[in-house]
Amino acid sequence: MVASKSTAWAGMVVFAATMLLIMSMVNILEGLLVLFNDEQLLVLEERLLLIDLTSWGWTLLLFGVALFAVGVGLLATQTWARIAAIIVVGLHAVWQIASLGAYPLWSLLMLALDTFVIFALTARWSSVKPEPERLIDPT
Repeated sequence: MVASKSTAWAGMVVFAATMLLIMSMVNILEGLLVLFNDEQLLVLEERLLLIDLTSWGWTLLLFGVALFAVGVGLLATQTWARIAAIIVVGLHAVWQIASLGAYPLWSLLMLALDTFVIFALTARWSSVKPEPERLIDPT
């Protein structure tokens, strides 16, 4: 049995939502770690641009909450969540570029995931929408 293109791309959206949920948990945990126990964080503060560790922790925590919200919305097949996810993931990608100096490998990994999630959410946009029900004419 071959899956239709619509089903395959709907699967990509579910994968993107799952990745958003995983990325959100990592961001939330890292944000809480920075806020409550920044002595355990291995980062060179002088390599962070424009912000201190507390601001970085709050930003990670807020990104985590936002990513979680849009991930849950995507799993509930809400159109607003798809649009919001594209915006939040785009901002997250910009944030990862800003933190390249502090976490180069992690930031590159997150950039790759952000790119893939944006691709999964934008490619074949119309084919993922559910088709309207059609009435079957018995004649």
